[in-house]
Amino acid sequence: MNRRHFLVTASSAAASTGWAAANDRVRVAVVGVGGRGSAHIRELLPVANVEVAALVDPDGNRTEAAASTVFQRTGKRPRLETDMRRVFDSKEIDAVTIATTNHWHTLTAIWAMQAGKDVFVEKPVSHNVFEGTQLVAAARKYNRIAAGGTQRRWWGRWRKAVELIHGGAIGDVYQSNFFFPGNREPIGFKEPKPVPGWLNWDLWLGPAPQQPYHENLVHYNWHWFWDFGNGELGNNGIHLIDVVRWVMNKKLPVRVHSTGGRVGPKDQGQTPNNHNVTWVFDDGSLITAQIRGWYTQDPMSWDFYGTKGHMHMNSDGRFRITMGRSKTPEPEPEYPANIDHFANFADAVRARDRKLLHAEVEETAISTALCHLGNIAYRTGRDLKFDPARMQFVGDSEANALLTRKYRAPYVVPEKV
Repeated sequence: MNRRHFLVTASSAAASTGWAAANDRVRVAVVGVGGRGSAHIRELLPVANVEVAALVDPDGNRTEAAASTVFQRTGKRPRLETDMRRVFDSKEIDAVTIATTNHWHTLTAIWAMQAGKDVFVEKPVSHNVFEGTQLVAAARKYNRIAAGGTQRRWWGRWRKAVELIHGGAIGDVYQSNFFFPGNREPIGFKEPKPVPGWLNWDLWLGPAPQQPYHENLVHYNWHWFWDFGNGELGNNGIHLIDVVRWVMNKKLPVRVHSTGGRVGPKDQGQTPNNHNVTWVFDDGSLITAQIRGWYTQDPMSWDFYGTKGHMHMNSDGRFRITMGRSKTPEPEPEYPANIDHFANFADAVRARDRKLLHAEVEETAISTALCHLGNIAYRTGRDLKFDPARMQFVGDSEANALLTRKYRAPYVVPEKV
Protein backbone atom coordinates (compact mmCIF):
# COMPACT_ATOMS: atom_id res chain seq x y z
CA MET A 1 0.00 0.00 0.00
CA ASN A 2 1.20 3.52 -0.72
CA ARG A 3 2.04 4.81 2.75
CA ARG A 4 0.70 8.23 1.85
CA HIS A 5 -2.83 6.90 2.04
CA PHE A 6 -4.41 5.67 5.23
CA LEU A 7 -7.72 4.41 3.92
CA VAL A 8 -7.31 1.51 1.54
CA THR A 9 -9.63 -0.68 -0.42
CA ALA A 10 -9.56 -4.40 -0.88
CA SER A 11 -7.16 -5.71 -3.46
CA SER A 12 -8.99 -7.50 -6.24
CA ALA A 13 -5.89 -9.60 -6.84
CA ALA A 14 -5.67 -10.83 -3.25
CA ALA A 15 -7.12 -14.22 -2.54
CA SER A 16 -8.29 -15.46 0.84
CA THR A 17 -6.69 -18.60 2.17
CA GLY A 18 -10.19 -19.49 3.36
CA TRP A 19 -11.28 -20.91 6.68
CA ALA A 20 -12.56 -24.38 7.27
CA ALA A 21 -12.59 -25.58 10.84
CA ALA A 22 -14.52 -28.72 11.75
CA ASN A 23 -18.02 -28.05 13.08
CA ASP A 24 -17.54 -24.27 12.79
CA ARG A 25 -15.06 -24.35 15.69
CA VAL A 26 -12.70 -21.35 15.70
CA ARG A 27 -9.34 -22.37 17.17
CA VAL A 28 -7.62 -19.32 18.63
CA ALA A 29 -4.06 -18.53 19.65
CA VAL A 30 -3.70 -15.80 22.30
CA VAL A 31 -0.43 -13.91 21.86
CA GLY A 32 0.59 -12.08 25.02
CA VAL A 33 -0.98 -13.47 28.18
CA GLY A 34 -0.49 -10.69 30.71
CA GLY A 35 -3.33 -8.54 32.00
CA ARG A 36 -5.17 -8.03 28.71
CA GLY A 37 -4.26 -11.44 27.35
CA SER A 38 -5.61 -13.11 30.48
CA ALA A 39 -8.82 -11.15 29.96
CA HIS A 40 -8.93 -12.45 26.39
CA ILE A 41 -8.70 -16.00 27.69
CA ARG A 42 -11.47 -15.47 30.27
CA GLU A 43 -13.74 -13.87 27.68
CA LEU A 44 -13.03 -16.40 24.93
CA LEU A 45 -13.62 -19.51 27.03
CA PRO A 46 -17.44 -19.10 27.33
CA VAL A 47 -17.93 -18.33 23.62
CA ALA A 48 -19.65 -21.19 21.80
CA ASN A 49 -17.51 -23.14 19.33
CA VAL A 50 -14.35 -21.19 20.16
CA GLU A 51 -11.30 -23.02 21.51
CA VAL A 52 -8.25 -21.42 23.12
CA ALA A 53 -5.79 -23.72 21.37
CA ALA A 54 -2.42 -21.99 21.88
CA LEU A 55 -0.79 -19.44 24.16
CA VAL A 56 2.28 -17.40 23.26
CA ASP A 57 4.44 -15.20 25.47
CA PRO A 58 8.20 -14.66 25.85
CA ASP A 59 7.62 -15.07 29.61
CA GLY A 60 7.33 -18.82 30.23
CA ASN A 61 5.87 -18.29 33.70
CA ARG A 62 2.93 -16.48 32.20
CA THR A 63 2.08 -19.15 29.66
CA GLU A 64 2.13 -21.86 32.32
CA ALA A 65 -0.23 -19.91 34.56
CA ALA A 66 -2.57 -19.13 31.67
CA ALA A 67 -2.56 -22.76 30.51
CA SER A 68 -3.74 -23.79 33.98
CA THR A 69 -6.73 -21.46 33.63
CA VAL A 70 -7.66 -23.00 30.28
CA PHE A 71 -7.21 -26.56 31.57
CA GLN A 72 -9.36 -25.95 34.66
CA ARG A 73 -12.21 -24.66 32.47
CA THR A 74 -11.98 -27.07 29.54
CA GLY A 75 -9.93 -30.10 30.54
CA LYS A 76 -7.66 -29.41 27.56
CA ARG A 77 -4.12 -28.07 27.73
CA PRO A 78 -3.30 -25.51 25.03
CA ARG A 79 -0.07 -25.50 23.08
CA LEU A 80 2.55 -23.20 24.66
CA GLU A 81 5.15 -21.23 22.72
CA THR A 82 7.55 -18.32 23.26
CA ASP A 83 7.87 -17.52 19.53
CA MET A 84 4.60 -16.63 17.79
CA ARG A 85 5.94 -17.60 14.37
CA ARG A 86 5.80 -21.29 15.24
CA VAL A 87 2.09 -20.96 16.01
CA PHE A 88 1.39 -19.00 12.82
CA ASP A 89 2.88 -21.89 10.82
CA SER A 90 0.28 -24.27 12.25
CA LYS A 91 -2.79 -25.16 10.17
CA GLU A 92 -4.51 -25.99 13.47
CA ILE A 93 -4.93 -22.27 14.29
CA ASP A 94 -7.70 -20.22 12.65
CA ALA A 95 -7.43 -16.87 14.43
CA VAL A 96 -5.13 -14.91 16.71
CA THR A 97 -5.91 -12.45 19.47
CA ILE A 98 -3.07 -10.04 20.20
CA ALA A 99 -2.41 -8.55 23.63
CA THR A 100 1.33 -7.98 23.45
CA THR A 101 3.20 -4.81 24.30
CA ASN A 102 2.12 -1.98 21.98
CA HIS A 103 5.27 -2.06 19.88
CA TRP A 104 4.51 -5.67 18.85
CA HIS A 105 0.81 -5.23 17.94
CA THR A 106 1.14 -4.46 14.24
CA LEU A 107 3.96 -6.84 13.34
CA THR A 108 2.22 -9.70 15.17
CA ALA A 109 -0.99 -9.01 13.25
CA ILE A 110 0.76 -8.71 9.88
CA TRP A 111 2.68 -11.96 10.36
CA ALA A 112 -0.53 -13.70 11.42
CA MET A 113 -2.52 -12.41 8.44
CA GLN A 114 0.27 -13.33 6.03
CA ALA A 115 -0.01 -16.85 7.45
CA GLY A 116 -3.75 -16.87 6.73
CA LYS A 117 -5.02 -16.14 10.24
CA ASP A 118 -7.75 -13.71 11.24
CA VAL A 119 -6.82 -11.27 14.02
CA PHE A 120 -8.26 -9.42 16.98
CA VAL A 121 -5.75 -6.67 17.83
CA GLU A 122 -5.78 -4.94 21.19
CA LYS A 123 -5.69 -1.17 21.32
CA PRO A 124 -3.70 0.76 20.30
CA VAL A 125 -3.48 -1.34 17.16
CA SER A 126 -0.17 0.25 16.14
CA HIS A 127 2.87 1.83 17.75
CA ASN A 128 3.11 4.59 15.14
CA VAL A 129 1.16 5.99 12.19
CA PHE A 130 3.08 4.07 9.52
CA GLU A 131 2.23 0.79 11.23
CA GLY A 132 -1.47 1.61 11.17
CA THR A 133 -1.41 2.05 7.40
CA GLN A 134 0.44 -1.24 6.97
CA LEU A 135 -1.93 -3.09 9.29
CA VAL A 136 -4.99 -2.05 7.30
CA ALA A 137 -3.20 -2.75 4.02
CA ALA A 138 -2.38 -6.30 5.15
CA ALA A 139 -5.98 -6.95 6.24
CA ARG A 140 -7.20 -5.91 2.80
CA LYS A 141 -4.48 -7.65 0.78
CA TYR A 142 -4.94 -11.00 2.52
CA ASN A 143 -8.72 -10.59 2.91
CA ARG A 144 -8.59 -11.27 6.62
CA ILE A 145 -11.15 -10.58 9.32
CA ALA A 146 -9.41 -8.02 11.55
CA ALA A 147 -10.98 -6.42 14.62
CA GLY A 148 -9.60 -3.70 16.89
CA GLY A 149 -9.86 -3.80 20.66
CA THR A 150 -12.01 -0.70 21.16
CA GLN A 151 -14.75 -2.65 22.88
CA ARG A 152 -17.17 0.19 23.55
CA ARG A 153 -18.36 -0.12 19.97
CA TRP A 154 -20.01 -3.39 21.05
CA TRP A 155 -21.63 -1.94 24.19
CA GLY A 156 -25.29 -0.97 24.15
CA ARG A 157 -25.15 2.40 25.89
CA TRP A 158 -22.50 3.76 23.57
CA ARG A 159 -24.30 2.41 20.53
CA LYS A 160 -27.49 4.14 21.68
CA ALA A 161 -25.68 7.44 22.27
CA VAL A 162 -24.19 7.32 18.79
CA GLU A 163 -27.55 6.43 17.26
CA LEU A 164 -29.18 9.45 18.89
CA ILE A 165 -26.43 11.91 17.99
CA HIS A 166 -26.19 10.66 14.42
CA GLY A 167 -29.96 11.10 14.27
CA GLY A 168 -29.59 14.79 15.15
CA ALA A 169 -30.61 14.63 18.83
CA ILE A 170 -28.30 17.52 19.80
CA GLY A 171 -27.87 19.05 16.34
CA ASP A 172 -24.49 19.27 14.62
CA VAL A 173 -21.70 18.32 17.03
CA TYR A 174 -18.98 20.95 16.78
CA GLN A 175 -16.87 19.95 19.80
CA SER A 176 -16.23 16.92 22.00
CA ASN A 177 -14.21 16.84 25.21
CA PHE A 178 -13.04 13.90 27.27
CA PHE A 179 -11.31 13.47 30.59
CA PHE A 180 -9.30 10.48 31.82
CA PRO A 181 -8.02 10.20 35.42
CA GLY A 182 -4.96 7.94 35.70
CA ASN A 183 -4.26 8.21 39.45
CA ARG A 184 -0.87 6.55 38.97
CA GLU A 185 2.11 6.47 41.32
CA PRO A 186 5.65 7.35 40.13
CA ILE A 187 7.52 4.30 38.86
CA GLY A 188 10.89 5.18 40.41
CA PHE A 189 14.17 3.97 38.90
CA LYS A 190 15.31 0.43 38.14
CA GLU A 191 18.92 -0.40 37.32
CA PRO A 192 19.86 -2.74 34.46
CA LYS A 193 20.31 -6.35 35.53
CA PRO A 194 20.78 -9.77 33.94
CA VAL A 195 17.80 -11.07 32.00
CA PRO A 196 15.91 -13.66 34.10
CA GLY A 197 15.90 -17.21 32.80
CA TRP A 198 12.14 -17.29 32.31
CA LEU A 199 12.19 -14.42 29.77
CA ASN A 200 13.20 -14.44 26.09
CA TRP A 201 14.55 -10.87 26.02
CA ASP A 202 15.23 -10.79 22.27
CA LEU A 203 11.59 -11.67 21.51
CA TRP A 204 10.29 -9.27 24.14
CA LEU A 205 12.26 -6.41 22.56
CA GLY A 206 11.22 -7.40 19.04
CA PRO A 207 11.10 -4.29 16.81
CA ALA A 208 12.55 -2.01 19.53
CA PRO A 209 16.24 -1.06 19.79
CA GLN A 210 18.58 -3.40 21.66
CA GLN A 211 18.91 -2.25 25.29
CA PRO A 212 19.50 -3.60 28.79
CA TYR A 213 16.76 -5.37 30.73
CA HIS A 214 15.35 -3.60 33.78
CA GLU A 215 12.27 -4.23 35.90
CA ASN A 216 10.49 -1.00 34.92
CA LEU A 217 9.92 -2.51 31.49
CA VAL A 218 8.71 -5.99 32.37
CA HIS A 219 5.76 -6.22 32.71
CA TYR A 220 3.66 -3.06 32.86
CA ASN A 221 5.61 0.18 33.03
CA TRP A 222 6.81 -0.21 29.44
CA HIS A 223 3.72 1.91 28.69
CA TRP A 224 5.68 4.98 29.83
CA PHE A 225 8.72 4.47 27.54
CA TRP A 226 8.57 5.64 23.91
CA ASP A 227 10.35 2.56 22.52
CA PHE A 228 7.50 0.31 23.67
CA GLY A 229 4.40 2.26 24.67
CA ASN A 230 2.42 5.36 23.77
CA GLY A 231 1.82 6.90 27.17
CA GLU A 232 -1.61 7.18 28.74
CA LEU A 233 -2.97 8.70 25.54
CA GLY A 234 -2.33 5.42 23.74
CA ASN A 235 -3.01 3.22 26.75
CA ASN A 236 -6.46 4.40 27.86
CA GLY A 237 -6.99 7.57 25.84
CA ILE A 238 -7.52 5.50 22.70
CA HIS A 239 -10.83 4.20 24.11
CA LEU A 240 -12.09 7.73 24.71
CA ILE A 241 -10.80 9.08 21.41
CA ASP A 242 -12.51 6.24 19.56
CA VAL A 243 -15.85 7.13 21.14
CA VAL A 244 -15.68 10.84 20.25
CA ARG A 245 -14.47 10.16 16.73
CA TRP A 246 -17.30 7.64 16.30
CA VAL A 247 -19.86 10.13 17.64
CA MET A 248 -18.57 12.97 15.46
CA ASN A 249 -18.06 10.76 12.40
CA LYS A 250 -14.54 12.13 11.87
CA LYS A 251 -11.41 10.71 10.28
CA LEU A 252 -8.08 12.53 10.65
CA PRO A 253 -7.45 16.12 11.77
CA VAL A 254 -5.68 18.96 9.97
CA ARG A 255 -4.09 20.47 13.08
CA VAL A 256 -2.85 19.12 16.42
CA HIS A 257 -1.79 20.96 19.56
CA SER A 258 -0.47 19.42 22.78
CA THR A 259 0.72 20.57 26.20
CA GLY A 260 1.70 18.76 29.38
CA GLY A 261 4.63 17.02 30.99
CA ARG A 262 5.75 14.39 33.43
CA VAL A 263 4.89 16.10 36.70
CA GLY A 264 5.58 15.07 40.30
CA PRO A 265 8.64 13.25 41.67
CA LYS A 266 11.19 12.50 38.96
CA ASP A 267 11.14 8.90 37.79
CA GLN A 268 12.33 6.76 34.90
CA GLY A 269 9.25 7.23 32.73
CA GLN A 270 9.43 9.25 29.51
CA THR A 271 5.81 9.86 28.49
CA PRO A 272 3.67 12.66 29.96
CA ASN A 273 1.45 11.91 32.95
CA ASN A 274 -0.32 15.24 32.53
CA HIS A 275 -1.39 15.63 28.93
CA ASN A 276 -3.77 17.94 27.08
CA VAL A 277 -4.41 17.61 23.34
CA THR A 278 -6.60 19.39 20.80
CA TRP A 279 -7.33 17.93 17.37
CA VAL A 280 -8.90 20.34 14.83
CA PHE A 281 -10.71 19.09 11.71
CA ASP A 282 -11.13 20.68 8.30
CA ASP A 283 -14.61 21.99 9.13
CA GLY A 284 -13.40 23.74 12.29
CA SER A 285 -14.85 21.18 14.70
CA LEU A 286 -12.53 19.88 17.38
CA ILE A 287 -11.82 17.23 19.99
CA THR A 288 -10.06 18.11 23.22
CA ALA A 289 -8.50 15.65 25.66
CA GLN A 290 -7.40 16.03 29.25
CA ILE A 291 -5.42 13.19 30.80
CA ARG A 292 -4.49 13.65 34.43
CA GLY A 293 -2.09 11.09 35.87
CA TRP A 294 -2.07 12.35 39.45
CA TYR A 295 -4.78 12.08 42.06
CA THR A 296 -8.26 13.34 41.29
CA GLN A 297 -11.80 12.56 42.33
CA ASP A 298 -13.11 13.64 38.93
CA PRO A 299 -14.49 10.63 37.04
CA MET A 300 -13.80 9.62 33.47
CA SER A 301 -16.28 11.42 31.21
CA TRP A 302 -17.20 12.64 27.74
CA ASP A 303 -19.05 15.80 26.70
CA PHE A 304 -20.56 16.39 23.26
CA TYR A 305 -21.61 19.92 22.29
CA GLY A 306 -24.14 20.38 19.49
CA THR A 307 -26.02 23.23 17.89
CA LYS A 308 -29.23 22.12 19.65
CA GLY A 309 -28.04 20.63 22.92
CA HIS A 310 -25.40 18.88 25.00
CA MET A 311 -24.76 15.24 25.94
CA HIS A 312 -22.73 14.29 29.01
CA MET A 313 -21.60 10.67 29.32
CA ASN A 314 -20.02 8.96 32.31
CA SER A 315 -17.58 6.06 32.52
CA ASP A 316 -20.22 3.30 32.32
CA GLY A 317 -21.90 4.83 29.28
CA ARG A 318 -24.91 6.34 31.00
CA PHE A 319 -25.68 9.69 29.45
CA ARG A 320 -27.96 12.65 29.83
CA ILE A 321 -29.04 15.12 27.18
CA THR A 322 -30.05 18.71 27.87
CA MET A 323 -31.57 20.78 25.09
CA GLY A 324 -31.03 24.46 24.37
CA ARG A 325 -31.05 26.58 27.52
CA SER A 326 -32.88 23.97 29.53
CA LYS A 327 -31.28 22.74 32.76
CA THR A 328 -33.51 19.67 32.95
CA PRO A 329 -32.15 16.52 31.28
CA GLU A 330 -34.28 14.66 28.78
CA PRO A 331 -35.74 11.31 29.96
CA GLU A 332 -33.15 8.54 29.93
CA PRO A 333 -33.66 6.21 26.95
CA GLU A 334 -33.67 2.44 27.00
CA TYR A 335 -30.34 0.94 26.02
CA PRO A 336 -29.85 -2.10 23.78
CA ALA A 337 -27.97 -5.07 25.20
CA ASN A 338 -24.21 -5.35 24.93
CA ILE A 339 -22.81 -7.53 22.17
CA ASP A 340 -20.09 -10.02 23.10
CA HIS A 341 -17.10 -8.75 21.13
CA PHE A 342 -15.36 -12.13 20.83
CA ALA A 343 -18.59 -13.84 19.78
CA ASN A 344 -19.01 -11.10 17.16
CA PHE A 345 -15.42 -11.67 16.01
CA ALA A 346 -15.99 -15.44 15.75
CA ASP A 347 -19.23 -14.90 13.80
CA ALA A 348 -17.40 -12.63 11.33
CA VAL A 349 -14.63 -15.23 10.97
CA ARG A 350 -17.16 -17.96 10.15
CA ALA A 351 -19.09 -15.75 7.73
CA ARG A 352 -15.92 -14.30 6.13
CA ASP A 353 -17.57 -10.88 6.39
CA ARG A 354 -15.69 -7.98 7.98
CA LYS A 355 -18.83 -5.83 7.77
CA LEU A 356 -20.24 -7.83 10.69
CA LEU A 357 -17.55 -6.42 13.01
CA HIS A 358 -18.51 -3.55 15.27
CA ALA A 359 -14.87 -2.39 15.51
CA GLU A 360 -13.21 -3.30 12.22
CA VAL A 361 -9.47 -2.66 12.40
CA GLU A 362 -9.51 0.32 10.03
CA GLU A 363 -11.71 2.28 12.44
CA THR A 364 -9.47 1.47 15.40
CA ALA A 365 -6.38 2.30 13.32
CA ILE A 366 -7.72 5.77 12.56
CA SER A 367 -8.50 6.39 16.24
CA THR A 368 -5.04 5.10 17.15
CA ALA A 369 -3.50 7.52 14.64
CA LEU A 370 -5.02 10.42 16.60
CA CYS A 371 -3.13 9.20 19.68
CA HIS A 372 0.12 9.15 17.71
CA LEU A 373 -0.48 12.62 16.31
CA GLY A 374 -1.15 13.97 19.80
CA ASN A 375 2.03 12.37 21.12
CA ILE A 376 4.08 13.76 18.24
CA ALA A 377 2.76 17.27 18.95
CA TYR A 378 3.82 16.78 22.58
CA ARG A 379 7.28 15.47 21.68
CA THR A 380 8.02 18.26 19.21
CA GLY A 381 6.55 20.90 21.51
CA ARG A 382 4.68 22.82 18.84
CA ASP A 383 1.41 23.23 17.03
CA LEU A 384 1.42 20.96 13.97
CA LYS A 385 -0.44 21.08 10.67
CA PHE A 386 -1.32 17.69 9.21
CA ASP A 387 -2.27 16.69 5.67
CA PRO A 388 -4.57 13.62 5.89
CA ALA A 389 -4.38 12.99 2.13
CA ARG A 390 -0.59 12.72 2.19
CA MET A 391 -0.38 11.31 5.73
CA GLN A 392 2.35 13.83 6.47
CA PHE A 393 2.85 16.89 8.63
CA VAL A 394 3.16 20.07 6.61
CA GLY A 395 6.71 21.43 6.47
CA ASP A 396 7.98 19.63 9.57
CA SER A 397 10.64 16.96 8.98
CA GLU A 398 11.15 16.34 12.71
CA ALA A 399 7.47 15.55 13.21
CA ASN A 400 7.36 13.43 10.05
CA ALA A 401 10.28 11.33 11.29
CA LEU A 402 8.13 10.34 14.28
CA LEU A 403 5.42 8.89 12.02
CA THR A 404 7.51 5.70 11.89
CA ARG A 405 10.54 4.21 13.67
CA LYS A 406 13.82 2.41 12.99
CA TYR A 407 13.18 -1.32 13.24
CA ARG A 408 15.56 -3.93 14.63
CA ALA A 409 16.00 -6.78 12.18
CA PRO A 410 14.41 -9.24 11.72
CA TYR A 411 11.46 -7.63 13.49
CA VAL A 412 10.61 -5.16 10.73
CA VAL A 413 7.18 -3.88 9.75
CA PRO A 414 7.48 -4.11 5.97
CA GLU A 415 7.06 -1.27 3.51
CA LYS A 416 5.25 -3.81 1.29
CA VAL A 417 2.93 -6.13 3.16
